[in-house]
Amino acid sequence: MVKLIHTLADHGDDVNCCAFSFSLLATCSLDKTIRLYSLRDFTELPHSPLKFHTYAVHCCCFSPSGHILASCSTDGTTVLWNTENGQMLAVMEQPSGSPVRVCQFSPDSTCLASGAADGTVVLWNAQSYKLYRCGSVKDGSLAACAFSPNGSFFVTGSSCGDLTVWDDKMRCLHSEKAHDLGITCCDFSSQPVSDGEQGLQFFRLASCGQDCQVKIWIVSFTHILGFELKYKSTLSGHCAPVLACAFSHDGQMLVSGSVDKSVIVYDTNTENILHTLTQHTRYVTTCAFAPNTLLLATGSMDKTVNIWQFDLETLCQARSTEHQLKQFTEDWSEEDVSTWLCAQDLKDLVGIFKMNNIDGKELLNLTKESLADDLKIESLGLRSKVLRKIEELRTKVKSLSSGIPDEFICPITRELMKDPVIASEPSPCWVILGYTLTSDGYSYEKEAMENWISKKKRTSPMTNLVLPSAVLTPNRTLKMAINRWLETHQK
Repeated sequence: MVKLIHTLADHGDDVNCCAFSFSLLATCSLDKTIRLYSLRDFTELPHSPLKFHTYAVHCCCFSPSGHILASCSTDGTTVLWNTENGQMLAVMEQPSGSPVRVCQFSPDSTCLASGAADGTVVLWNAQSYKLYRCGSVKDGSLAACAFSPNGSFFVTGSSCGDLTVWDDKMRCLHSEKAHDLGITCCDFSSQPVSDGEQGLQFFRLASCGQDCQVKIWIVSFTHILGFELKYKSTLSGHCAPVLACAFSHDGQMLVSGSVDKSVIVYDTNTENILHTLTQHTRYVTTCAFAPNTLLLATGSMDKTVNIWQFDLETLCQARSTEHQLKQFTEDWSEEDVSTWLCAQDLKDLVGIFKMNNIDGKELLNLTKESLADDLKIESLGLRSKVLRKIEELRTKVKSLSSGIPDEFICPITRELMKDPVIASEPSPCWVILGYTLTSDGYSYEKEAMENWISKKKRTSPMTNLVLPSAVLTPNRTLKMAINRWLETHQK
């Protein structure tokens, strides 16, 4: 499915970042240089390496056209380069002089964001090279940045674990704790999960961090209805901090690189692991997909960049076979259930499940009573976690069998929502900005949630935690998307 076709070993120190344009690959390093390679044969360009920075180069990125390359460094500067001749176009100094850890172009090339170690984030005018707007996060240094595909907002990740969302005027829309030990990278899928009315779209956002996790979020934003960030799932596989993540150009794959020296490729739709690559001999610090071909670049502290090529026919065949075999969890064997438990960080229960011959059908029928009485799982917290994971699985099975997007299905009824609500306590200042604070991050069918609250007291159906308020707020953004989906699929 994937094979190593080339290894670049020109850097004299750790490789910190790699990035593709339609014709070039850029890499940067602790050795203070940026190198450019042709995708035709991976030969280094005559004007490479690019030299200006006086300290380590942490990040590099191409403008959407590929004609300009940005690089940022510990020296506190972000530099723009002409990729055709290697000439320096501009040197932009972070106002605070702090080391710049990450830089990213907006999808329309008008802006460039740079994030620094002191928590400051700057939007630069990419045409005039002048500072446009500046802001800062409350705590920690910035290590990650990604623009939404439509360019209406961008996300930064900090060493404190916060994901912060900014609009195109540098106003902070939202901030929340996403990873316990700090965020290292984030990336948007270029393909929307679903289309809606007048620019209303849902996007997948991936984030990774020092907590060894890769998390998937569903993001929506419009200037009228506001912003919503909803946690979707956690991808397991790495056993050490995850330093990099990136979506493929078609949004069908997600790759991550880790301190455990491995690179994992996931299928975005099923969230299953497609491949694990283990050729690097030290920490994997960066990974990037090419924008128009099935190429993947991974960089490491072993000073190398590996280029991988995917076989399209084999990849499609593998996905088709996997989909046919695993589409319905009812068909899982006991071994499949064991694999699923390990992926959910529940490997300690594998023996108990095998002893009780739990296959896919039995798994979906488990209840809190059967977990306690039949499987003898004594820990209430562990039983709650298992039930929560099973509920997520049931929702996914429902979605796969019906073709309905996951986020449109109520976690309680497992049916398509008609009147989605969120359990929330609106904050006056947040209502002005056009969005509300969700108590548990999930949307529910109104009638089902009302019944739940009346019978189950004021707890979240998904997290089992006490909700700070029983107020149910209509999720108009989600309802519009559902109505649009129905119009498209019921013709």
